Order: sequence, then structure tokens, then C-alpha cells
Amino acid sequence: MEELIQTVAVYALPVLFAITLHEAAHAYAARYLGDSTAYMQGRMSLNPIKHVDPIGTILIPILLYVSTSGNFLFGYAKPVPVEYGNLRKPKRDMAWVALAGPFANFVMALLWMLFAIMLAIFDIDETFFLRMAQAGVLTNLVVFAFNLFPLPPLDGGRVVTSLLPHRLAWKFARIEPYGFFIVLALVLLKVLYFWMVPVMTATHSVLKLIISPLTFLLS
Repeated sequence: MEELIQTVAVYALPVLFAITLHEAAHAYAARYLGDSTAYMQGRMSLNPIKHVDPIGTILIPILLYVSTSGNFLFGYAKPVPVEYGNLRKPKRDMAWVALAGPFANFVMALLWMLFAIMLAIFDIDETFFLRMAQAGVLTNLVVFAFNLFPLPPLDGGRVVTSLLPHRLAWKFARIEPYGFFIVLALVLLKVLYFWMVPVMTATHSVLKLIISPLTFLLS
């Protein structure tokens, strides 16, 4: 139980930021591109309470963590409502709205890396903050890679729908009602591992390349 409490304390802020800014980014992009549905419902907010799903964000991850001894973790936030017909160019803009969420996670992973560097600069050797920085990078890489999986209703699926010709896009979008269950099955069967690991590894390498001038100066 003590280990669980410590893990929750370390991951609480990174997870809340990861899901809150991810969903808020969708809402900001949708409003910028012509749809104010999320804004009118108060979802264009940095308040985590607006985006947290009590079951998907809190209960399910804790139960899975406890029941699998930390080997399996899965959760979700309340999806931001988007009326794609309100967008200025619905088929094209669908992709931009979808990509806004993962892009927010990419930026957050970068900021957590910079936070770790700042700890080193100021010689702060506090284990809790070091673990939180690592958790921040990992959490955002996981959310980034997971949401880019090319299956609706995930963001990657919406990007694929946007890129496909109209007839194929319509057929592909029909998967959406079953997409969550398909993704959950792929997670449980560890098939998604073959997507997550390469995407996370490649993204981590890009992030390290971005901060390499700073790490070079500090070395």
C-alpha cells in the first residue's frame, strides 16, 4: 500500500497535466478551426476536473495497477465534443483537431525533460522531483503514442479518416463504435506493444535531439 501511495503521488501531477492539456488542446484547435462546441460546454479549460472521468481516469487505472502489481495500466479522460460539420473544412480540419492532443503531450514531455535539466542545474537532488520528471516524460510519451494508434476513436484513427478518400473514409469511420473494445483487446493481448515501443522510442530520440544543445552546454 505504501508503494502504491508513493507511485500515485509521483504520477498525480504528470497524469493530470497530460490528460488535461491533451483534451484542452483538442478544444482550442476545434474552436480555432470553427467549432465552438467544446468551448460552449466549458471544455476549453485547463481545470482537470472538466476533463477527468471518475471511472476511466481514476478508478480503472488504480484497480488495474493493484490487480496487476503495476504491470498493466490503462485509462482515459472524457473526450472533448467536436461537431466536425462546424469546422471550416471538416475533412481536413479533423486531422488538425486530432493532432492537437498528441502535440500537447509532445510539448509536455519536452517540458518535463527541461524540468529534469533545471533540477541538475540547481543541484537539486530530491528523489521525489527526479521521479516526477521521469514520470512526466514517460506519461506523455505513452499518451502520445497510444493516441496516435491509427484506429478510431483514437486521434490517429481520425487522422487516417481525414487522409482517406471520401468513400474509404466513410467505411473506415464505421469502426468507431467498436474501436475502444478493439484497442482494449490489443492492449490486453500485448499487440499494441509493437506500436507503442517504436513510437515512444523514436519520439524520445527526437526530444533528446531538441534539447541536445542545452545538454551539450551543461556537460
